[in-house]
Amino acid sequence: MHAPIPFVLPAELLLLAYRSGVFPMSDGREDHELFWVEPRERAVIPLDHFRLSRSLAKVLRQDRFTVTCNQDFPAVIRACAQPRPDHPDTWISQRIEASYIQLHETGHAHSLECWQDGALVGGLYGVSFDRVFCGESMFSNATDASKVAMAWLVALMRLAGYRLLDCQFLTGHLASLGARTVTRDEYLELLTDACADHFPADLPAAHRALLELARSGQERSGQEGVSSSPGKLIAQSLTQTS
Repeated sequence: MHAPIPFVLPAELLLLAYRSGVFPMSDGREDHELFWVEPRERAVIPLDHFRLSRSLAKVLRQDRFTVTCNQDFPAVIRACAQPRPDHPDTWISQRIEASYIQLHETGHAHSLECWQDGALVGGLYGVSFDRVFCGESMFSNATDASKVAMAWLVALMRLAGYRLLDCQFLTGHLASLGARTVTRDEYLELLTDACADHFPADLPAAHRALLELARSGQERSGQEGVSSSPGKLIAQSLTQTS
């Protein structure tokens, strides 16, 4: 007899899979089975080529959303698992949700949340190891919320010293932000390079550093060229490199 498969995937197994270029998916919310995916073509966003539109830059500067890091990871993954008009089914099963919440508790999965008037209206989550961030899913219940979350992610990754932003599959939404596809072999080369440094990047620390920089800017807001809000800092950093 085969030993029963535990409901929650061990964090060590998930990290080994991601370091090997594969990740799990499921066929439905209630499905306890899963399958491992290794796409022939992988979507990535080059961190120096994020596409910041004028309209998105304006939204960032307005600080329309309050953006937090790891404030409510479970709420973000559950929102990402909700059915949508164009995707009535989800690949985020309850088993996958529980596994990634456990991975988050080990410090290897992070979320960015967009809040408006106290309500969670958008965000994203992904897996982080070494200098790699593998984006898993995003959601938006307010115009531009998921785009703002992605802009923050790219800016924070640059600040923290990440090298690879893996988006898994190319979509029109991601393409509009600068995502492109690479072959499986090209992806594995990028992955190997991003894992070569033994000093892992720290997304939450980058978020704290940016907020502190914004507070410092607010104190010196009367000085020329000083940004006084997190959104302005994000837009400025992306405008300089896009």
